[in-house]
Order: sequence, then structure tokens, then C-alpha cells
Amino acid sequence: MALFINNIVELTLIESCLLGILVFCLLVQLYFSLFVHLKLVRLKVEEMPLSAAEPLSVVICARNEVNNLQQNLTAILEQNYPDFEVVVVNDRSWDGTKELLQEFAMKYKKLKIVTVGEGGKFIAGKKFAVTMGIKAASNNWLVFTDADCSPASPNWLLGMQPPVAAEQEIILGYSPYTKKRGLLNALIRYETFFTAVNYLAFALKGMPYMGVGRNMAYKKTLFFKNRGFASHMHIPSGDDDLFVNANANSGNTSIRINLETQVWTEPKTSLKAYLTQKKRHFGAGKLYKSKHKFILTSQIIIQFLFYAALIVAGFFKELWFPAIGIFVLSIIIRSFIYPKLLKRLNYGSLVWWFPILDILLFIFLVFNGILSIFVKKAQWK
Repeated sequence: MALFINNIVELTLIESCLLGILVFCLLVQLYFSLFVHLKLVRLKVEEMPLSAAEPLSVVICARNEVNNLQQNLTAILEQNYPDFEVVVVNDRSWDGTKELLQEFAMKYKKLKIVTVGEGGKFIAGKKFAVTMGIKAASNNWLVFTDADCSPASPNWLLGMQPPVAAEQEIILGYSPYTKKRGLLNALIRYETFFTAVNYLAFALKGMPYMGVGRNMAYKKTLFFKNRGFASHMHIPSGDDDLFVNANANSGNTSIRINLETQVWTEPKTSLKAYLTQKKRHFGAGKLYKSKHKFILTSQIIIQFLFYAALIVAGFFKELWFPAIGIFVLSIIIRSFIYPKLLKRLNYGSLVWWFPILDILLFIFLVFNGILSIFVKKAQWK
């Protein structure tokens, strides 16, 4: 009899703990949703400027990107902006990139070609190529994108130009992936969406922690004043997010989400290629500032605890209705926020898949985090 009573008490304690975990995770979820991400919903999208403020230099690094350059470079060189140049860094390509760039240079005077040759004196990796492009740039304001990116409109540079405020030194743009068939593409686009919502919303909250090199801008003087990538040159990735993490603050950073200022990017088409890409990003995240690592890690841990507690609660009949109620409440509240953001960030086709993709993304992030511990570090190209 005593043993039976002890089992009942133990079961009750387990149920109470599970319910407490679910409620706690729900409250943390709602904090990020209602007090951080909601800021991006309420933000009035900036209008496109009618004129240019000052000259710009677009910097693109290319390693064996002949096909992408053939497809995308014209749209960049023919932007509706009166005074700009395009600096393309040919980083040891052997696929015909050199010859293609020479053809473009004959037609477009705005194009400046920088060549990184083979040799022991050169540091392999994108950061060295980016540094070479920055050094070659003629203008103080630099706009960055990649060879596989295409501006959403001829007014891209108009939208990414420097703001009037003199203290502004960094502009964070947004780059969605193009829609393809299949679950992998949906997952890639949703992961990109969630990442963008996070870094754009936290920037609005006064805590910018990253940007994406497919669409961002900053001052050349800021780069050299803070010694460029010197503190993390040994990390293969991070030419974008680690630079922003080290140099952005609440006073010098702004964001751009106007549809015309976005830059479309071709997504990876295989799981292996996507995992390799995320492996590079994961490695860079380890060098984020402590407060940023705490916030980002907390988000993943809370999601893990939330879904893990839901699964375990399924084994206790007394928790079925409370657990289902908490899960439904979470979905309902977040459904007033994220579908609106999906439409705002050019992913309207994912609206109805939001709850499913949210679970799949959580599974992928856990899997990728574990995989990153055991796989050797990835290189750029």
C-alpha cells in the first residue's frame, strides 16, 4: 500500500514538472514572438528614395561562378543609380570566370576586376577575397552581395544607399531564396525566414547581432578602423555575420526590407550541400558575443524542451488535454505574427505550412548542431 501511494506521488510530481516546463517554454516563446518579432510586423516599410545620396561600391567575390555571373551580373551593373561601381573579385577561378569578366568589362565601365592568384602568399578563403575587394573599392559606402544573387528590382541600390543620419555605418538587408519544388526547398526558405526575422527584429530592438553577405552594406572606414576580419580570419565563414556582430550597435545600424531592396538567391538543391553551408554558419556562431550566443542558444533549447515535453506528456493521460491546449495556444498566438511576416518577407506560399515547418526546422537545427560537433570544418568553395 505504501509503495502504491509513493508511485502516485512520484507520478504527480512528474506531471507537475512536465506541465511547468510546458508553461515556462510557452512564456519564453511568447516573449520572443510578442516583444521581439512583433516589432518587425509593426514596422512601417521604408519608402524607396527618389534620388541618390552618395556614390556606392558593390563588392562581389566569385570563385568558379561563371554561370551565376553570366545570369546575374547584368542586373547589378544596370542598377538605377547614378554613381556606383561594381568590384568583382575573381578568387582563383579556373572555369572561365576570368574571360567572362573581361567581356563584361569591355561593355561596362562601372566594372572593376580584382584578381586573387594562386600562391603561398595568399590566404585562401572568402575573407581575403572580400578584403581585396574592399581595398580596391573607390567609395566609402560598400554594398555586398554574392555571384548567385539577383536584385529584386533595378532600384536595389537606391534602397540600400546610406541613410541621412551621419552616425549610421551598417545597413542590414534581406535576401530570400527562390522557390523550388520539394520539402528541402521549403525547409531552406523557412529557415532563412526565421533567421531573417530574428536578426532584423533584434536590430530593431537595438541589439543587432548579424547580417547576411548576400545583401548588406557598411562603411569602408568602419572596416579598416576595426581591423577588418583580423580577429576571426582563421574561421572559414563570418565575413558577414561576425563582422556585424563585432561592429554593430543600436546607434549605427539600420535595416531595409522594402520588396525592391531584396536580393533573390538560388538555394542549395541537395541536403549534403545545405548541411555543409549550415556547418560553416554554425562555426561562425561560436564567436558571437556572449549575450548573443545566450539568446540564440536559449531559443533552440526552449524549442527542444517544448517539443520534448509535449512528446513525454503524451505518455500521461492526465496531461493530454493541458498539453494539447498549450500547443494549440502557442500556434494560435504565433499565427497572428509569423504568417504576416512570411508575406512581408516574400515567402507567402509557406503561410499554410507554418506549424509543420516550425517542427521540422526544430528537428533540423538539433540534427545539424549534433552533426557539426563531429564533422571536420568546412571551407569556402
